[in-house]
Amino acid sequence: MNWLFWSLLSALFAGATAVLAKVGVAGVNSNLATAIRTSVVLVFAWAIAFATVKPMALGELSRRTWLFLALSGLATGLSWLCYFRALQLGEASQVAPIDKLSVIFVLVFAALFLQEPLTLKNGLGGALIVAGAIILALK
Repeated sequence: MNWLFWSLLSALFAGATAVLAKVGVAGVNSNLATAIRTSVVLVFAWAIAFATVKPMALGELSRRTWLFLALSGLATGLSWLCYFRALQLGEASQVAPIDKLSVIFVLVFAALFLQEPLTLKNGLGGALIVAGAIILALK
């Protein structure tokens, strides 16, 4: 199983997440809904981690790893809070494509901070993603 398999599964579950969250956030404060969802993710992630990794692995992590995983967690939390609020206010079929514009930010951030190449192919693909998100989001 390679990166493509896991990426497709991620997309499948992300798609299910949008629909399930839209139903779940109805009539509930979006921040409370995010907290509930995050709690489930927290328990699930630790259960998987403890089932697949030796507990001593925690002590082997560098300070840099802790810092960047913590920053990633903060970014994830902010993303989820904004996503749930957007779902509460808009239609899932409109919110999800706009949310996927994150791909454009990944391309730019990866080029700036990871020195990944920003090629013509990436630019064209990114432009198509932007166009698709706009078309899907329009009513």
